Amino acid sequence: MKNAASSSPTVTQLERKLAAADAENARLLALMEKKEAQWEATKQSLFEQFRLALERQFGPSTEKYRVDQRDLLINEAEVAVDEEDASESDATADDATIDTATPAKRRTRGGRVALPPELPRVDVIHELPDDARHCHDDGTALKVIGEEVSEELHVVPARIEVIRYVRHKYACPLCEEGVNTAPAPAKLLPKSNASATLLAYIATAKYQDALPLYRQSQIFARHGAEIPRNTLARWMVQAGERIIPLIDTLRQHLLNAPLIHMDETTLQVNQEADRAASATSYMWVQRGGPPGQQVVLFDYAASRSGRVPVDLLGDYAGRLITDGYEGYAEIVRRNGITHAGCWAHARRKFVEAQKVQPKGKTGKADWALSQIRKLYGVEKQAKALESEARHALRVQKSRPLIDQLRTWLDKSLAQVLPKSALGKALHYLDNQWPRLTRFLDDGLIPLDNNLAENAIRPFVVGRKNWLFSHTPSGAHASAAIYSLIETAKANGLSPYDYLQYVFATLPTLDADELHTLLPWQWKETLPV
Repeated sequence: MKNAASSSPTVTQLERKLAAADAENARLLALMEKKEAQWEATKQSLFEQFRLALERQFGPSTEKYRVDQRDLLINEAEVAVDEEDASESDATADDATIDTATPAKRRTRGGRVALPPELPRVDVIHELPDDARHCHDDGTALKVIGEEVSEELHVVPARIEVIRYVRHKYACPLCEEGVNTAPAPAKLLPKSNASATLLAYIATAKYQDALPLYRQSQIFARHGAEIPRNTLARWMVQAGERIIPLIDTLRQHLLNAPLIHMDETTLQVNQEADRAASATSYMWVQRGGPPGQQVVLFDYAASRSGRVPVDLLGDYAGRLITDGYEGYAEIVRRNGITHAGCWAHARRKFVEAQKVQPKGKTGKADWALSQIRKLYGVEKQAKALESEARHALRVQKSRPLIDQLRTWLDKSLAQVLPKSALGKALHYLDNQWPRLTRFLDDGLIPLDNNLAENAIRPFVVGRKNWLFSHTPSGAHASAAIYSLIETAKANGLSPYDYLQYVFATLPTLDADELHTLLPWQWKETLPV
């Protein structure tokens, strides 16, 4: 009995130890499974980053995609697709009617492109020899009955010349008191020998054609004019400073617009107080205004903080279209701005998720891209409509697509790893949903922020050539000149002709006459 009693606690202790060991093993196994899942997710994320890096380096630089509709019947979207098929039959008929009424223009392939009729023509006459202008039978002089005309495009190389402003001096030959001289013509840069034409040429070459100043200096040297690069740079900084009053006039017009697009991109400024040369600065862009009175403004800032939009927008309380950057939150909250998001950014993330899918297979990214493509299809139909009619069309056609996308999104969020390319796309769509769907309630709000991105693209292209600005004053000058060039382009003007007109006319105007320099006040526009 004693042996049994004494052995009983030992068995109990062993059972407890075994139970504790089993629990520890279970905990370790669960921890190992969790770690393995994390490692697998990390491996998948690195693999997707590698695939995307290859695509960016060697793939086509486009977001266009082609998806076969029959491949989009994935499990999680069955209900949504069934509903869509039922509602899309009417839309297909409507689209067919629209396409029939307004066929798309297609350029005929092959053959030479006709030369523009507005270009000046110089006729070079080719005549038959004298002995060939008489009939071989009876010697009668031949008469002209028509002509054969062929054309070739000819380029007149740039030519540099010096304009001499000669001002005669007048004096009385009798009293010899005082000398009268005609006043000197007003110049944008009074102490320089650069004409308005030359300044416009340099600015257009750098800020529109992305030709750095050192290359322009070399080109001028080949034409016989030695103009150092630092002289060209000084002219551009001074010109940028002189046009600031006109930029302020444009800003007043912009802030009266019912809707403004905003975006920003990086810029390096080498010589800035209390900052390293490698520090990142930013160029901000705003665009707004009715058709035919568009304003595009660039502004340099040393940071990307929310204070910059506050300074740029002031008391503006209209509609603001941006990407998903949260730096706009303060000005939106302070002024009660209607803040809308950009579907192009949401689509871009699904395009990246599509690129890392196994080749030949379709998935969630394809279905999301298909829905977004249909949203853009509705916008194409609504492009020529007034805001009320556009809003009604969106309620009819876009809202069902949005509802389907929301149902699909709620289900997909729980099925995809958050750190994967698809997970990032889904979470971006979820986080930006209130802003992305704001277009449904207002016919003036566009689907994306592409107008701002298109305006800032020339700056990005130019940055690849000239790389950085030396000083903040140079960055501010670049912002001012970019503003005039992109505003001119947005209103159908030739940037060179408009800059030449502004540079020549601005010195002759008072502050209350600057409105005459606004692009839509200038009548000599080029065809859009």
